[in-house]
Amino acid sequence: MKSVQNVAVIGAGTMGNGIAQVFAIHGYDVTLIDVSGQALEKAIQTIQGSLERMAKKELISADAISSVMGKIHTNTDTGAGVGSADIVIEAATEKVELKLELFRTIDRHAPSHAILASNTSSISITLLASATQRPAQVIGMHFMNPVPVMQLVEVIRGYSTSDEVTKG
Repeated sequence: MKSVQNVAVIGAGTMGNGIAQVFAIHGYDVTLIDVSGQALEKAIQTIQGSLERMAKKELISADAISSVMGKIHTNTDTGAGVGSADIVIEAATEKVELKLELFRTIDRHAPSHAILASNTSSISITLLASATQRPAQVIGMHFMNPVPVMQLVEVIRGYSTSDEVTKG
């Protein structure tokens, strides 16, 4: 399995911007994707504020804020946004049809090696994987809220998820 360097997060709401922040803090290049430019602007402001609070608590250095923010890019085009991702984490609204359509789009545009993950808490990973040509590479990664504070991720296999993806 290829090492992860580029992360795409779909959905700029509370969960999505928290996931993007955590990956960027850990040095990954992140593309935060949402159909709404306003949602992306708000997400960037939220992440900036969160990092500033972390710096005040001395959890990160003040100098780290600009470095972390420089790791996060935004895009309103899902296809283009996932084009260089090693892992795509979908954190969109909990609507089955929306998520199925997103997984079809991600599958068409993400590199063939990319892992496709969902932050869903209620929709079958096997069902989401069925919308792709790579069900062995689809997994659930359910982050707890607030993501930057809760150091816990529930990993959920689909029926066809490979052991390599689960352990990776």
